[in-house]
Amino acid sequence: MPGLRGRRAPIGRGAREGLAPAAGAKGHSPGGERGDVGVHSHPVRNHLYLQVMLLNELIDGTEIDQVLLVREAERRQRRDGGEYLRLQLGDRTGAVACMVWEELVEVGELARAGVPVRVRGRYTVHPRFGPQINLRSIEAAEPGTFDPKDLLDGPARDIGQMEREIRELLGTIQEPHLRVLLEHVFGEGSELWAAYRVAPAAKYYHQAYLHGLLEHSLGVAQAVSAISATFAGIDRDVAVTGALLHDVGKLEAYTADPQNIDLTDAGRLQGEIALGYYRIRRLIEDIEGFPAELAQAVAHIILSHHGTLEHGSPVVPCTREATLVHMIDNLGGRLGSFDRLEKELAPGRRWSGFDRAIGGGAFFAERGGEQAQIGEPSVPVREAA
Repeated sequence: MPGLRGRRAPIGRGAREGLAPAAGAKGHSPGGERGDVGVHSHPVRNHLYLQVMLLNELIDGTEIDQVLLVREAERRQRRDGGEYLRLQLGDRTGAVACMVWEELVEVGELARAGVPVRVRGRYTVHPRFGPQINLRSIEAAEPGTFDPKDLLDGPARDIGQMEREIRELLGTIQEPHLRVLLEHVFGEGSELWAAYRVAPAAKYYHQAYLHGLLEHSLGVAQAVSAISATFAGIDRDVAVTGALLHDVGKLEAYTADPQNIDLTDAGRLQGEIALGYYRIRRLIEDIEGFPAELAQAVAHIILSHHGTLEHGSPVVPCTREATLVHMIDNLGGRLGSFDRLEKELAPGRRWSGFDRAIGGGAFFAERGGEQAQIGEPSVPVREAA
């Protein structure tokens, strides 16, 4: 098969020429126009690797020959009744779309989600469809021609430091039944802890990488702990316990394959809130003498942490502790989206494009001077009512 034995898998005439399908062509989405920008000849990575630049360093018209990770591969239908293959290729700084119009079977078997592939083509930025790669060829990535660290994102904080900080936080819980519950989850020999410390927090948007759940939940719990001392009437032990456990359902809802994070069957059929609730409920039932009111308070935080019914929670927050965890969880997720967007920005740019997670573009003033950078993308904004 082309590519699997080191040969290139051609993608069609237009792709071989570095062109996206012409605007308005039947069954095709418009792509970028052919440019005259030459190949970048100054590698910024080790010369043994094919990576010349990371995705956030590419500019419109850049010729590429490098290894990228297949994040998604989906067959879609064209207007003329045929099919095309939409790939999402990425590295640790972001992702870019690729459309394959020919030899779909060969390319589909080669470019499976979670597999690194070598791509040749041209990086373009379409005014409507955004960044995409107009492929000339795609083939299997040879071991030793890329650094896996260039392909996978990860937490900014040291894993060991986060583990020490969560141990310190656990040591501040005074209620004995909650201490037993947390020991079941976070104990050094616990199978749950082994999974918790490496699990991703999401598939998209925020902390969608290994150890993301640890990073996110620790940040939420630390903020909840700090704010609990500010507002009267909050049971700090309950709030911090709920913050640490609110996303525990993601252990079953997501796969932990760093190259292909995806929803599991259980995640699709039941959802992470239901999975988390039932897991903690079962643990509580095995703890002798666990007070019913305390169990209800913790369970309510898990069930309501998405905040609204339309966002997936079966109930809305009805206690101070649940309200606090929801608010901080939402804040942590949104700020995590800013981290993701900043990693994807090209050097010198201060504005991201429109992002669905935050409902607009993100601005990073510290990345530039007082004036906006020339060529920065315009960001769609809502008009005032």
